[in-house]
Amino acid sequence: MAKLVSKTYGDALFDLAVEEHKEQTLYDEVLELIAILKENTEFDTFMNHPKIPLDEKKKVLDNVFEGKLSKELMGFLTIILMKERYREVLSILTYFVERMKLQMNIGTAYITTAIPMKEEDKKMIAERLQKTTTFKTLETHFRVDESLIAGMLIQIGDRVVDSSVRTKLEKLEREMLAVQL
Repeated sequence: MAKLVSKTYGDALFDLAVEEHKEQTLYDEVLELIAILKENTEFDTFMNHPKIPLDEKKKVLDNVFEGKLSKELMGFLTIILMKERYREVLSILTYFVERMKLQMNIGTAYITTAIPMKEEDKKMIAERLQKTTTFKTLETHFRVDESLIAGMLIQIGDRVVDSSVRTKLEKLEREMLAVQL
């Protein structure tokens, strides 16, 4: 049910952005709003509290965001609140961001290494990955997972390239166990 709500409302916000020719503006604004909401969990707790009346939540929403968010996004948040869908606000906004990334041809790459990388190495890898894709822009997210031992794991969408020593050792182990003496 939550996915259906995210899709329905996320598509509505996407359609609004396209209709108003504010794709980039709303995309940037929603990214900032997601960061703010994730940092302020008390606000989320307040907005989702069942004993606080909707009109009081609306006043708080207006006090916090009025003049800081576009009228389109303020109106959208008000609709979500009044339809009692605020509990799904982050999943709705995240769905919108993902849909906008597809529209704007922005890809996302997750690169996992066994040790932290230097900034110049990260930049070089990002540039090389960009050349292997058809995306206009490629966002890169670097993580460290010591269990890889060495090498790296790269995921772009549903494509995965695993050149980690951990995976090579696991493969070798499976091959050795399959050998019958």
